[in-house]
Amino acid sequence: MPHSNLSGDNIISLSRARIAQKSFTVLSNVNLNIKKGRFCYLIGKTGSGKSSLLKTLYGHIPLQQGQGNVAGFNLEELKMSQIPDLRRKLGIVFQDFQLLSDRTVERNLKFVLQATGWKEQAAIQDRIDEVLSSVGMKSKKHKMPHELSGGEQQRVAIARALLNHPQLILADEPTGNLDPETSNEIMTLLKRVAMENNSAVVMATHDYHMIQNFPGEAIKCEDGELTVMDTTELFEN
Repeated sequence: MPHSNLSGDNIISLSRARIAQKSFTVLSNVNLNIKKGRFCYLIGKTGSGKSSLLKTLYGHIPLQQGQGNVAGFNLEELKMSQIPDLRRKLGIVFQDFQLLSDRTVERNLKFVLQATGWKEQAAIQDRIDEVLSSVGMKSKKHKMPHELSGGEQQRVAIARALLNHPQLILADEPTGNLDPETSNEIMTLLKRVAMENNSAVVMATHDYHMIQNFPGEAIKCEDGELTVMDTTELFEN
């Protein structure tokens, strides 16, 4: 598999990248480097390109121009057949949880492990228990998704994202459907598991109250461009 020479110790490297949906350019001349272990917010108004950038990073949208490397995969030369391998290196958390409604928490996680090549039943069970324990949900593993609160479903979604020891977690508005108190719990959890796993996190959000509570680094999408800043700059005026 071809590797880009820009990656170094970066888990994400984009250089002069053009992010586009079909023929429409969403973001141009994107330069971004993110190392393992970093926690970054991805901010910007609705339609500014946050989701398009995330989709490019996990191979849903092809990179149109420039250079890109995610978890050792060269985005310019990424073939359809390599996308599952790329996604095994990533954990993806969505706003609407995307749990399979017809099976228990445990079977949701088992489905992902088997789909990504795990075969040893004892190892599968151990890993499920391990990730559910890390998000405080081991006691709920036999519950169906509809029996869980929104916050509990998102905890399970984070556990699912951790299954394959990801180097990078991409979270698209993971607290968008949650109340403020639950959002704070999910943020604390995401930051903790990222630190424990030395995973980088890129989290799209437009919840500025939460950014104030959990300051850090932000990648801002605005007017077709991308800027990296400290979140304290957002609240200076």
